[in-house]
Amino acid sequence: MRLKGVIAYDGSRFEGFQSQKHTSNTVVGTLHAALKRMGIETKVVGSGRTDRGVHATMQVIHFDLPPFWSDIEKLRNYLQTYCEPYIQIKRLYGVDSSFHARYSAKRRAYRYIITHKKPSPFEAAYLTYNPPLDRELLTKGLSLFVGRHDFSYFMKSGSDTKSALRTIYRAKLYEYEGKSVIYIEADGFLRAQVRMMVDFLLKIARGELSLTQLQEQLTLKKRHSTTLAPPNGLYLSKVIYSTKAALI
Repeated sequence: MRLKGVIAYDGSRFEGFQSQKHTSNTVVGTLHAALKRMGIETKVVGSGRTDRGVHATMQVIHFDLPPFWSDIEKLRNYLQTYCEPYIQIKRLYGVDSSFHARYSAKRRAYRYIITHKKPSPFEAAYLTYNPPLDRELLTKGLSLFVGRHDFSYFMKSGSDTKSALRTIYRAKLYEYEGKSVIYIEADGFLRAQVRMMVDFLLKIARGELSLTQLQEQLTLKKRHSTTLAPPNGLYLSKVIYSTKAALI
């Protein structure tokens, strides 16, 4: 049986989402270890990878369950016990065998949370500090990203993607409990794309770069900035699937 899971995690406690050769302290590594303790040898696949320090409120995974396991709720409870406190197993249920956490996804969304006052030591891993921003400039910058673009100049070097074309469906700025939140929803994202986009926007809002320079980089005329916004303010917040990814 194939299972679909919805999980949340504190990215500050892991070396990233995906398994790595040099460490087992990743989200997938922790899930693999938990499943192995229950006699389940299987591959855990996520909707996408998140970098070290990046959080998720709604990451989607799938894995195949061996025939000797039938009680899904019992499995969810076991996993939750083994993965606490930094991974939450929000939901776990059976899906059609054709479902794929990554390739069946139609859209993904990230939120980047910015605080305008110095965070306490207990908040620093979950928010990015930036003095008050020029909201009008930042909003105009966000609007330039909407649509289908070649994001070759907005991805980390070493990416092995075949195409850098991506469609941004929504990009907005809003306030929540005194904090600024950048929301970006697309059909997919390249390696470090969101962090590079946000960093460029913050530079515009601080007067370090211009909207014209953003347009030039977006149209591949000139690369003005390749630095990344800190990972701690970034959250994978939504993964959208078609109706075919329904329960079995």
